[in-house]
Amino acid sequence: MRVTFLFCLLIGVGTATAWGETRRPNVLFLIADDLNTRMGCYGDAQVATPHLDRLAARGTRFDRAYCQFPLCGPSRNSMLTGLYPDSTGIHLNAQIFRQTIPKRVSLPQALRLDGYFAGRIGKLYHYNVPNSIGTNGHDDPGSWELELNPAGCDRLLEEGDIHTMVPGSFGGVVSWYASPRDDSQHTDSLLADDAVWVLERMAKEQSQREDARPFFLAVGFYRPHTPYVAPQKYFEPYRIEDMPYVSDEVAANWTPLAPAAAMESYREFQKQMTERHHREAIQAYYASVTFMDAQVGRVLDALDRLGLSDNTVVTFTSDHGYHLGDHGLWQKSSLFEQSARVPLIVAAPNMPAGEVVDEPVGLIDLYPTITALCGVKNADSQGQDLSPMLKDSTSGGRGYALSQVLRRGSGKSRANTMGYSIRVPRYRYTLWDDGELGHELYDYQTDPDEHHNLADVAEHSEVVNELAEKLRRAVAETRPASGKIPEVGPNDWAPNLLKP
Repeated sequence: MRVTFLFCLLIGVGTATAWGETRRPNVLFLIADDLNTRMGCYGDAQVATPHLDRLAARGTRFDRAYCQFPLCGPSRNSMLTGLYPDSTGIHLNAQIFRQTIPKRVSLPQALRLDGYFAGRIGKLYHYNVPNSIGTNGHDDPGSWELELNPAGCDRLLEEGDIHTMVPGSFGGVVSWYASPRDDSQHTDSLLADDAVWVLERMAKEQSQREDARPFFLAVGFYRPHTPYVAPQKYFEPYRIEDMPYVSDEVAANWTPLAPAAAMESYREFQKQMTERHHREAIQAYYASVTFMDAQVGRVLDALDRLGLSDNTVVTFTSDHGYHLGDHGLWQKSSLFEQSARVPLIVAAPNMPAGEVVDEPVGLIDLYPTITALCGVKNADSQGQDLSPMLKDSTSGGRGYALSQVLRRGSGKSRANTMGYSIRVPRYRYTLWDDGELGHELYDYQTDPDEHHNLADVAEHSEVVNELAEKLRRAVAETRPASGKIPEVGPNDWAPNLLKP
């Protein structure tokens, strides 16, 4: 059934589209969930990511890449529509951009409309992890012709064995498990199986038909999103005693002058975490990263084996970064570097290999970049085309990356507010409620771990004023032309699928 369906999709439209002698490139779009830059190719000597390191060696690694909103749903909707969150109107999870900007053409949809086959395996738009694994989640059907949603033992069999800091909760709190089952039974491995299956059929079609369509295949891995579940063998290289640990005392003094709003992603379950919990959770996170990397390797190996690599744009990224105890925080939803920064690797045909770009860029830039590389017509994007940086890693760009996050109000005492942060090569400057709730300035040349908020230090006032003006101007430019941010009412949200 699956074979027949895909064959019909390829043949049915493929016969109507011919490229002549020159085929447009395929696209393999790989994305992890909740992955920070703890990777070998980003200079981490502890976490093993050999397959992603290999991809970086044959492409371009963006050293300063940032999400536009450090939360899954808003980040993914922004990335896949090429619009900032204030233009999508998506500031929370479980929202779909068709509710706010229904006529917007998404990235995969733009390729579909221009002759590409577009398929999704796993998580691209928001999912409630782990409960939505095996379903379409909060997906956009208009983006895809093929949707595959495998579910493995980590979702179907092992929930009762997972250690969690809050009984019965796994996706929104820190939870972990070293599984006795092998790779083949886990969801991310099943995703790789499906990806290889699709690539094999794409390769056969393209080898036999000059008019075969190019493809946009998106593979959304679930790891290392909590629960951090991976086969036991991936835990073994990471000894508990070698795992980093930030004590409560150190965490409390990490950034003593940060405004309260900066720390509001702190979660109550953290109070229950002992030193052992910290080390076990980080061990499991690292194990999940290496397990995910192994599955990426299987997909990349298939691309090489099938002769598709020379004409395929391969991208790898994550929806946002992740705290592992630094700043006294876990998970995401902050505007510190660990939460806003993401890995981004792009390997495109006929581009230099092993390059590193230092220019600040954003996930929003993938929309115009991929459409440009593929010669595809697209709706106006608020991002910048990164293809000049792929050709010359020293070429300039926008010069900054913009991120934002929502702080929920507490009724009469405070309304919902927004924090906006601008990252330039040397500094990050953040405004909370346009400064009413404080501001932050970090100098990464002297303070890479963000220990010292310099926003109110007199000798840095000139930098503060310059970046505050730049930030406010950038935020104004992210708003829709009408100036009105689309809103989704509380009764219009998508359902929380399979909510327990």
